[in-house]
Amino acid sequence: QVQLVESGGGLVQPGGSLRLSCAASGFTLDYYAIAWFRQAPGKEREGVSCISSSDGSVYYADSVKGRFTISRDNAKNTMYLKMNSLKPEDTAVYYCATEGSCGSDYESWSFGLWGQGTQVTVSS
Repeated sequence: QVQLVESGGGLVQPGGSLRLSCAASGFTLDYYAIAWFRQAPGKEREGVSCISSSDGSVYYADSVKGRFTISRDNAKNTMYLKMNSLKPEDTAVYYCATEGSCGSDYESWSFGLWGQGTQVTVSS
């Protein structure tokens, strides 16, 4: 079965860190673009970070640049999002995605396979 399964969300205090994982099954992630999105209550889903499949370029939303790091481990068929210096405004459901494309125009990111989402809550 082709799917993405996320883990690693939770409750963390401001300034803390979390690492989200997204394990792929039923296919190989190696050659696909990978991305993380998030959706806060009452807001539209937004792109957080992406690694392009065409040239390996990495993109980050301005709001997370310098704090979040996207990565992949092809041997484990898994992608990650390491989040440092978390802020209350980072609170959202985070989704991993693949089978698509991304670039410098964040509005154009388009992906066809999504994880189920994992809740991240930043609060004291």
